[in-house]
Order: sequence, then structure tokens, then C-alpha cells
Amino acid sequence: MTRKLFGTDGVRGMANEGVMTPEMAFRIGAAIVHQLRGKTKHAPRVVIGKDTRISGYLFETALSAGVCTWGGRVMLSGPLPTPAVAHLTTSMRADAGVVISASHNPYYDNGIKIFGRDGFKLPDAAEAELERLIQSDELDESRPTGSDVGVAERLDDARGRYVSFVKQTFPSELTLEGLRIVVDAAHGAAYRVAPTVFEELGAEVFAIGVDPDGKNINEKCGAVHPSACAAEVKRQRADFGIALDGDADRLIVIDERGNEVDGDVVMALCAKQMILDKKLKKKTLVATVMSNLGLERAMEAAGGKLVRTAVGDRYVVEEMRRHGYNLGGEQSGHMIFLDHASTGDGLVAGLQLLAMTQRAQRPLSELAKAAMTRVPQILVNGTLKARKPLEDLPKTQKAIAAANKKLGKNGRVVVRWSGTEPKLRVMVEGESESVIRDLAESILGAAQAELGA
Repeated sequence: MTRKLFGTDGVRGMANEGVMTPEMAFRIGAAIVHQLRGKTKHAPRVVIGKDTRISGYLFETALSAGVCTWGGRVMLSGPLPTPAVAHLTTSMRADAGVVISASHNPYYDNGIKIFGRDGFKLPDAAEAELERLIQSDELDESRPTGSDVGVAERLDDARGRYVSFVKQTFPSELTLEGLRIVVDAAHGAAYRVAPTVFEELGAEVFAIGVDPDGKNINEKCGAVHPSACAAEVKRQRADFGIALDGDADRLIVIDERGNEVDGDVVMALCAKQMILDKKLKKKTLVATVMSNLGLERAMEAAGGKLVRTAVGDRYVVEEMRRHGYNLGGEQSGHMIFLDHASTGDGLVAGLQLLAMTQRAQRPLSELAKAAMTRVPQILVNGTLKARKPLEDLPKTQKAIAAANKKLGKNGRVVVRWSGTEPKLRVMVEGESESVIRDLAESILGAAQAELGA
């Protein structure tokens, strides 16, 4: 079946139109419970959390109604990071967790992503089955009545539960006392919990992006716009900056000089230290095809290896679970420390990096510089009039082949459709920045000629 609802990270789109309507959210809630009925001895329990978008209210209500209509029990956490919902799902022995968030997208978008009872995002097969249910008449044939309909309740202590969990991932013998840390919560889901975590561990915290109004999430702040965090680090003469995205499942780090430290560098730092500490399972790091070639070379030099997956943190996690690896992530800032969390968690990742810098007693800028040597990389995006499989675009395929031939073993080409936006993404790596830019533009130009810009 062709998937029409679920992309690389759940369902996502403009709020209140297309696939992101309250009617669709209602059916998603219903389908989740329908899928769970018969697998539990109790009414299926579903944790529902959200970020701070104005449309979160209507989707929270619609999802809850769908769950209750089919006899499920709803536990509402209110605004909380995506990884917090994953944690609550497992710690409260719920049967599923649902996050209402469009992550890094603008406020007018929204999304729905689902976790299983184990705290992991649903695999493709489970999402496909949900999609089949949603589009079928099967849901409308089995509504419970009377005392069998569901109920909903608020989890008043949800924030405290998550803060306590995150703090426990930081080594007990260490403290953040004496550190000045800027925390940019992107006016998103972590606007309360993020500053609290670092303050309670002893840091002096300068919080920005903590005044959500429903429309300012990710606006000129957070991981999408780390320059705001970098400017605040310089202004406050801070030691560290942590810029989160709207649902706080990823982060971009800022060093004490105001320089951006992306996910590749954070992974290089953590993986190499874990190799030295004999804590990196199978000496293997998992990343996506978008991670820089320099990361791969850094892992090889440290006696480890890099395994690549398709773009999407869920595919990174699936590869890690399949082969028993414990560290993975994306250049964009998703970091999965599987020893601590079942999904990307910006706060957990930030604390792991802070623990390493505290033990090294060296500034982040110095550690980051030595972590890896980046190969020049260009990423260009284009919104096209049509969306077709890349193999059906001969001119684009010819441009990709020409680029691969020119780069040889000293570069890479990755061309893909975005899983969350109607864009074609072209990434080219190589030794010469001018050469790779020309190659990326030629590939995008070929696609525009075939599909229309």
C-alpha cells in the first residue's frame, strides 16, 4: 500500500488542512486503541504530549476523543519534549505514546508521532497497519458503549518525572557548578524543563526562547537558528550554549567562543571518548548518509567504524537495535544514547557532552577542533512543482552520475526528497568547495528542468 499519511517522522503538514485535521487525529487515536485491543488485559493506556503550537489544543482534544471513543485511557502531559513522552510511556507502563509536534517546522505546521510501549517509534510495518485501519471501515464497526468508553486525565507531575529522569543520566560524581550555560528552548516543548535541569545540576543558566505564545516556536531561535544562542553566549560570556528545537529531541551546541558545534562533531567527541572508555559497543557509531565524510575518517582513525542509514533518527535507532549498537545520531543534532534513552533527546545529549568536558577540564572549542576534520559539504534545497521517484528522472540521474565520476573516492553525493517538507535536497561533499557547489547546483538544476521549479 502506498503510504499517504506517515512520512519519515510520523504524520506532518499544515495544521487544519490536508492530513493534519482534527478528523484525521480522531481516527489516528481510534486506530491506536483498536490496534492495541486484545493485546492487553486492561483498557489501552495512551500518553499524549505536545509542543507549544497554537494548534496543539485542537489536536490534543481530537486525539483524546478518538482514544476515548474506542475505550482507551488518555494521560495528558501537556507541553513536554518528545523524549519525555517516550520516557513516560515506558515508566508509566502505558501501551502507546503520542507526540503532537512538527519539531523544527514553523508554528502553522503540526504533526503526530507515535511510540510503542517500549518507548521506541513505531516501525514502518506498524505505521502501515495503522494507516490501513485509518482508511478502512473497520474502525466504524466496533465502537464500545456505556461503561466501556474511555476516560482522560491530566498528569500533573509529568514535568517533574522527566526532569528527574534526565538528571539521573548525568554522572552522580560530577556537578555543573561554576559553569555559565545558555539554554535556548526555541519557545518550544522544553521551555520549562530545560532551564530547570541545568539549574538543578548547579549551573548558572541564562534562558532564552522560553516565552511561547503559540506562534513563535522555532522563530529566529533554537536549533533551527543557533545564531541567537551564539550571540547570547558571547553576551553573557558563557561557557556553553545549548540550542534545542521545538520538541527538544535534538540540539545544536555552542562553544565558549560562540562557534556552532553540530551533531557530527558532538558524535565524534562522544564516540571517540566512549572508545577510550571501552563503552562504545562494537566500536561502532551509527549516523545517516548526511553526516560528513570527516566523521567517518575520525572514527577510523580512532579504531572504530561508522555505519550509515537513511535520513531519519528512527532509522538510526532501528539500525542500533538491530545490531546492538549504543550510540548514533544525525548531523542535524539528533543524538541517541541508547544506554539512557530510547529516542533522540537534546537534554540527555547535552549532559553527556558536558560530562565529557568536565572530566577533560578543557574548553569545548579546544575539544571540538580536535574531534574531526570536516570535508567541505554543500546542501542545496529546491521546492519543485511535482514529486516523482528519482529513478524516473533521467536528466537528474545523469547529473548525479557525472558528479560521482568527478568526485571519485574523495567525495559523496546524496540526493533525496525531504520526508517532512515538499523539497528536494542535494548534498555534495568533496575537497573543493567551489567544485561541489557547482555540482550540487547542476543536479538541482536538472531536477528543476524535469519537474519545474
